[in-house]
Amino acid sequence: MKPLRILSGGAAEALVGRTAPAFTAQSGFDVTGTFGAVGDMAAKLRGGEAADIMILTRALIADLEADGLLVVGSAVDLGAVPTSVAVRADEAAPDVSSMEALRAALQAAPALFCPNIETSTAGRHVACVLDALGIRREMDARLRVYPNGATAMAALAASGIPGAIGTTQATEILNTPGIRLVAHLPPGADLRTVYTAAVTAGSPHPGEAGAFIAALGASPSRPDLGFEV
Repeated sequence: MKPLRILSGGAAEALVGRTAPAFTAQSGFDVTGTFGAVGDMAAKLRGGEAADIMILTRALIADLEADGLLVVGSAVDLGAVPTSVAVRADEAAPDVSSMEALRAALQAAPALFCPNIETSTAGRHVACVLDALGIRREMDARLRVYPNGATAMAALAASGIPGAIGTTQATEILNTPGIRLVAHLPPGADLRTVYTAAVTAGSPHPGEAGAFIAALGASPSRPDLGFEV
C-alpha cells in the first residue's frame, strides 16, 4: 500500500484520523501523519522532510506557498479552531467567562498545562494572554510546557494535580481522554485559528493528496471535532 504522508498541526489530528479509513479503503493509499506544533511542522518541510500534504495555519500555508514549497491553488480551509480551557474530567469547571474571571482562575490554579510557547499557535497565544492579564511572571513557575497541545493535554489528564488547568486548541482537548473542555477563551483573550491544507510541491501523488484534502474539507465530522465551519 502506497503512503500518503502528512505534516500537520496537532489541531487536525482527530480530523485526519476520522477521515483516513474511508479514504484508504477507496484509494488504496495508507494515510500517515506527523502531528505537532505548526512551526515545527513547517520547519520539517523546509528542512527537506518528505510529505504530500501540509495542514497548518492559513498564514503559514501562505508563506510556504510563496516560497514554492506548496502547489499554488491547492489550499483548502478546513475551519477555525478556538483556543480553549480544559480541566481533568473529574474536576469542577472554573469560571473563565471574562478576562477578570480568567485571571482569577489561572491565579488559583497550581499548574497550567500548555503547548510550546514559541512554536505552537496556542502556546504563543497563552504567553500573550498571560502578559495581557499581567500575571506572566507570577505564572512562570506553574507553567507545564510540552512540545504540542496533544502531549500537554495528555499530561494534564495524567497529572493528578487538583485544580490544574490546561489550554490549547479545542480540537486537541476534545480528542484527549480524561479531560474536558470548559469553555473557549473569553472576549479579550479569544483566538480562533483557521487551519488550511495544501499539497506539497514535491508530492509524488498530487492527485491523491488533493482528493484527501477535499475529503477533509467536506467532512461532516468537523464541528463535532472542534472546528467552526
